[in-house]
Amino acid sequence: MRDDDTVVFVEVRYRKNSHYGGAAASVTPAKQQRIIKTALTYQQQNTPQDAMRFDVIAVEGKAFKMEWIQNAFSGF
Repeated sequence: MRDDDTVVFVEVRYRKNSHYGGAAASVTPAKQQRIIKTALTYQQQNTPQDAMRFDVIAVEGKAFKMEWIQNAFSGF
């Protein structure tokens, strides 16, 4: 996704319930590192001058309660 001159990498997570920490909590540090590594590769090949941002969209429950967390974690 793009936001002006920023490339935004969005991780979408769904959990049926929050018994094990919820959707946002499922973006573990290991998962973040994999996303960052992929984002850096993409940036080098496609948009070397643009800034990057990492967002998380967390969706929970049958009612699909959604939370959009901008700048959810840092890649640097």
